[in-house]
Amino acid sequence: MTLFRKLLIANRGEIAVRVARTARALGIPTVAVYSEADRGALHARACDEAVAVGPAEARASYLSFERLLEAAKRTGADAIHPGYGFLSQNGDFADACRDAGIAFVGPPGDVHRKMGDKKGARRMMAAAGVPVVPGYDGDDQQDATLAAEAARIGFPLMIKPSRGGGGKGMRVVHRLDDFAAALASCRREAKGAFGDDTMVLERFVQRPRHVEVQVIADSAGTTLHLFERECSVQRRHQKVLEETPSPVLTPVLREELCAAGVAAARATGYVNAGTVEFLLDPSGRFYFLEMNTRLQVEHPVTELVTGLDLVRMQLEIAAGRPLAIGQSELRSQGHALEARLYAEDPANDDLPSAGRVLVCALPEGPGVRVDTGVARGSEVSVHYDPMLAKIVTFGRDRAESIARMAEALSRTAVLGLATNLGRLRTLVDHAEFRAGNLHTGFIEEHLGEVSPHPCAPPEAIAAALAALHAARGRGAAASRAGTAAVPDPFAALGGWRLS
Repeated sequence: MTLFRKLLIANRGEIAVRVARTARALGIPTVAVYSEADRGALHARACDEAVAVGPAEARASYLSFERLLEAAKRTGADAIHPGYGFLSQNGDFADACRDAGIAFVGPPGDVHRKMGDKKGARRMMAAAGVPVVPGYDGDDQQDATLAAEAARIGFPLMIKPSRGGGGKGMRVVHRLDDFAAALASCRREAKGAFGDDTMVLERFVQRPRHVEVQVIADSAGTTLHLFERECSVQRRHQKVLEETPSPVLTPVLREELCAAGVAAARATGYVNAGTVEFLLDPSGRFYFLEMNTRLQVEHPVTELVTGLDLVRMQLEIAAGRPLAIGQSELRSQGHALEARLYAEDPANDDLPSAGRVLVCALPEGPGVRVDTGVARGSEVSVHYDPMLAKIVTFGRDRAESIARMAEALSRTAVLGLATNLGRLRTLVDHAEFRAGNLHTGFIEEHLGEVSPHPCAPPEAIAAALAALHAARGRGAAASRAGTAAVPDPFAALGGWRLS
């Protein structure tokens, strides 16, 4: 007997393809949803059925409760997996699914709301004995009160919205004289992005590592951790490389951190898969950062070291089944590393790049896993997240995992739009990365070293290829005639390098 009659995947791209893969293995028919911009997209072809849910604008398609629930009812789906992003952390959508008699594959609505409020989450974690960064999360939000609290906490200081994420509305302030202007800017940005300008103040932890704990809980009250992930290599609060285990945790520190992750999940009444994120300072002290009430982008590294399928576990819990494994049975073996391949241009301030994928060569081989939502001919839209693929490697230890990643990236090619592939290659080759000397400002600190040389412009590449074609003809003739070799056709590049 299958867990569900039919599963609707309320997402797109690689995560929709990923969820469909597990559902297929479990014998659960799947329904994809797609916007007008995603007509013919890979994720729509990966499912048994595909339903159009609106225009390219996410607000009228992937974020529309009504259209998603109507698609579920029309196709007979009795469960919805939200993936990550879009409505995955929306408590009201989780409640709407419940009210419609459809299982939401994630925690209940009240958990989303509790953890979506950073102010309330800080208070809850402190009450549960989970360390929080010294700061202010009070209800008095007058500018004068916040300024006084900032002076008490000390500088540098982080201003962050109580709601939302993705780095929006966040500022680091180094002097009290700059606080008022930064606060006003954060309030405007948070109000526009999240409809709420409530702020939290926290002491800015300098050169921290970002280490998170994967948790999973069933409705019977069992809560487990699936160890940690290190996500310190980031660009503007966006993770770029993730790995497990963290290269810096001692066995004692790992046990303390994972215990704190479990305590945080239990304090919320958590059910299903989630991630508790921490900052780890250079002295080894850790502080609660936030909780993501969904499956994480970087979940494949956890799957590789534990041998577990997190999506399967999510579906089983959503169907009411208890966890089939205990904490003492869980093991982390080997090392896994994930690189996020984005349609972003490092030569243009990492701005997103849109267009048609003309060539898409992704690596295969021992210890290599690729999760992707694009293929040759796919259109990368300006409307959605620019992630193209996740390249994941597994090895007996960190060195082997990194070596496999470097080799896998060397066999990766995406043409037709700008990507961060060159930066990923330089990152995994960087001596400080290989030594495990990481912090959340790693890319900015080494920006000149991890910004790849610009590729030759299309005109130069076309000229070089034309010269190569002509040279082959002349070379063949010269060989038959026994005359001198033909000059290098790539001189047409005029000093540019092909990379």
